[in-house]
Amino acid sequence: MTLRRAHLLASLAPAALLTLSACDRGADESGTASADGAEAPQQSELAQADLSATGADRAANDVEPNGTVIEILMYTVDPDDSSRQHVFKPRLVTAKVGDTIRFVPTEPSHQSSSISAMLPDGVRGWEGAINEEFSYVLPAPGIYGHQCVPHYAAGMVGVIIVEGEGKTDNLDLAKMSGHPGLGVPQFVEIFAEAEELGLLD
Repeated sequence: MTLRRAHLLASLAPAALLTLSACDRGADESGTASADGAEAPQQSELAQADLSATGADRAANDVEPNGTVIEILMYTVDPDDSSRQHVFKPRLVTAKVGDTIRFVPTEPSHQSSSISAMLPDGVRGWEGAINEEFSYVLPAPGIYGHQCVPHYAAGMVGVIIVEGEGKTDNLDLAKMSGHPGLGVPQFVEIFAEAEELGLLD
């Protein structure tokens, strides 16, 4: 390569970079194509959608506690039946909008988290820390399924039924949601108990 050609290429490189960066900016502003050729939403549209969803969740959970507190204790071994391990007591609860559910670990390694497929539409769930008491104010009528994350497959699950109009709107979805290990038979038992007691009428 001659000196003159090298000098010419060196002087063209910055211009090429500027052109390419402008192309990139244009692509960002007009949206990008996805693998199937469809135009992907712009970054700002995604951010606005996220904010809207968060706002909807917040609105659904904006409810004042009504002063009623219901405790659910978490045990490694059921104090009333030593053949049952990793349990919430009670595992089936009825409540009203505004009631506070207080999850209390009686032994190490337990916590409570909602199961997203088992929540009323638009309600933001919860996730308690292991070995710590945790409270959640119930924001809407419906079926709330919950688990102890470390012992989910061992069947440490529970159901909260919140009274009011629409309490069974998410019942079918809650019953159809999948669970690991012993979670399935435990939920079958809990829903059968709720039906037997007339709590789902």
